[in-house]
Amino acid sequence: MRKNEGRGPLYRLYISRLRRRMPATVPHHVAMMIDGNRRWARQLGFDSAAHGHRAGAAKMHEFLRWCDDLGIEVVSLYLLSNDNLVKRDSQELQDLLEIIAELAAELSHEPNWRVKHVGRAEGLPKELAEVLHEATERTRGHDGLHVNLAVGYGGRSEIVDAVRSIIAKHDQSGGSLEELAASLTPEQIGEHLYTGGQADPDLVIRTSGEQRLSDFLLWQSAHSEFYFVEALGPDLREVDFLRAIRDFAARDRPLRTVNDLDDGIGVNMLFTNSSLSRCVNDPGWCRRAVR
Repeated sequence: MRKNEGRGPLYRLYISRLRRRMPATVPHHVAMMIDGNRRWARQLGFDSAAHGHRAGAAKMHEFLRWCDDLGIEVVSLYLLSNDNLVKRDSQELQDLLEIIAELAAELSHEPNWRVKHVGRAEGLPKELAEVLHEATERTRGHDGLHVNLAVGYGGRSEIVDAVRSIIAKHDQSGGSLEELAASLTPEQIGEHLYTGGQADPDLVIRTSGEQRLSDFLLWQSAHSEFYFVEALGPDLREVDFLRAIRDFAARDRPLRTVNDLDDGIGVNMLFTNSSLSRCVNDPGWCRRAVR
């Protein structure tokens, strides 16, 4: 954050007021696309983009604490795309890989947070892949904030990998292609994504004013709300985040009906698409939601 920006008494008063007026219902899953780190570094006169990436990583750690404090249960961070691995300058990429490894290690030591790598590990340098694997294993039993780190990630590649997984599993069972074609469903593909078993994101936030998905959670964001922030990544303020949550709560979310799920819950209620997905994958959560 730029020096003295958003730290005055009026800002503190306003953000305190926003916190008090937060809606009772917050998103279950928030996806964040932090963008603008390089522009931030250039604007401040740094000779290396690494300064921007490091400031952006620090902001993401801070962002996760905001989410945790608000009761958001799942956050997905877009840190490195498949395209970045081949298109970024070699020195910038090396710096970025080191910064991501440091961030993953730091997050894995947050009390009760669960870290999960989503993406293709085989396309990453060995050292980074090992750090991400260790962070995932170290936090596997935690039940606090669930943090998905999208590293070496691409939405189209994820869908391809999911379909390949389905085909391989079907082939092992001795089924025919005709049987597979007849039985394939969107839910089945969803179960084989990197985020299989998780609810889809309710809200996708992107910084820097850019308004595109950039191959992030293409399948999962089909029914998500989007919020675009003009601030560059490292300049994101808590007030920007709280405004996004307030805006999300005020939107007219599409609703769908859950009626007599397979496990015998036997209810007829309206849910958002994301909540419906979670209800199907986690009947225990659904029981609590309908009480």
